[in-house]
Amino acid sequence: MAEHIAKLELPNNDSIDLPVKQGSAGFDVIDISKLGSKGYFTFDPGFLATASCESAITYIDGAKGILTHRGYPIYELATQTSYLDVCYLLLNGELPTKAQYQAFESMVKNHTMVNEQLADFFSGFRRDAHPMAMLCGVTGALSAFYQDSLDVNDVKHREIAAFRLISKMPTIAAMCYKYSVGQPFVYPRNDLSYAGNFLSMMFAVPCEPYKVNPVVEKAMDRIFVLHADHEQNASTSTVRLAGSSGANPFACIAAGIASLWGPAHGGANEACLEMLEEIGSVERIPEFIARAKDKDDPFRLMGFGHRVYKNFDPRAKVMRETCHEVLDELNVQDPLLDVAMELERIALEDEYFVSKKLYPNVDFYSGIIMKAIGIPTSMFTVLFALSRTVGWIAHWKEMLDQPGHKISRPRQLYTGAEDRDFIALDKR
Repeated sequence: MAEHIAKLELPNNDSIDLPVKQGSAGFDVIDISKLGSKGYFTFDPGFLATASCESAITYIDGAKGILTHRGYPIYELATQTSYLDVCYLLLNGELPTKAQYQAFESMVKNHTMVNEQLADFFSGFRRDAHPMAMLCGVTGALSAFYQDSLDVNDVKHREIAAFRLISKMPTIAAMCYKYSVGQPFVYPRNDLSYAGNFLSMMFAVPCEPYKVNPVVEKAMDRIFVLHADHEQNASTSTVRLAGSSGANPFACIAAGIASLWGPAHGGANEACLEMLEEIGSVERIPEFIARAKDKDDPFRLMGFGHRVYKNFDPRAKVMRETCHEVLDELNVQDPLLDVAMELERIALEDEYFVSKKLYPNVDFYSGIIMKAIGIPTSMFTVLFALSRTVGWIAHWKEMLDQPGHKISRPRQLYTGAEDRDFIALDKR
């Protein structure tokens, strides 16, 4: 890694030389770790210009619409490989050979069951509890059941925990759904694919056989791939922050789930469906388009544009193709899907949206797909968490593998009171 020097002029005729580090792609990074020796910290609310770590997993260039995992473009991964292939890539840095893939797939499939006592946890939740509340609590509780893989300093323990989380997350996610609708839990099937097994656990019932629709199975696998990792977002940073203290992996992933639950992060596709419900019918679309264009109206269209991607969301292209495949296959008659398709047409043709690059994003299309196959909006963020688990684990593992990692300790700009005289209670 090449290194240059930036000189920072400080008050009182002082200065400091700061190393400028260059990665393999993206912005150069000024190393300010020694700035504290001069009595200064940097101020960057939201960490919008701060690199919190060094990583080789995912690269994003929002201006150019680039997203790669270990150097592979997301479109190629989503259209030419499977979620478990991407899991192996994220965890190990390379795509697996055929033998490695078969061994990895077998390991995941053979760990999909959860301890039977874990089912008892669900009876403690109200039936109307949000599935994310259940997912967060049950995931954290895994550390009470799998105590033989909690030593984060043991490489083998980290590997075992990774397999367990990737394998069991679909099972737990499906249990959250089944409990919320009052249906019996469905055991995993090792003869199905990762996505097919999840669909079976979601929609099968004991009284009749369930056959996985291959078009829906393919769509679900692509949703998993497209949400597998997204660099140092809020939930990934949360997992790294929790992991830096030496917390066990199940606690770290539970922390990531809690962060993802925020509507500004993982709730975007749920918000998109809520917007479609608010619009209600195709006839009302012009009214809401006019409101979206009115800068004085607080209403905004959800699922269009992206905070990171200023050009287009590279995940949206493949998700759009998949969305139309699912709608054609299922021929679902739903007025909300009619609203979604008309909004898509307008956004791709209307000069206002085109000029501002407010293209439909991955949340828009994934929300429509999940709506079409019968997944309720309350489960959308749960599926996001299921998909993102491997990305969280990869970053957690990468952090612990790096020599000399430290507990994270952000600084602050203190604006509170200075020294004050204490007044005893009887004199206040």
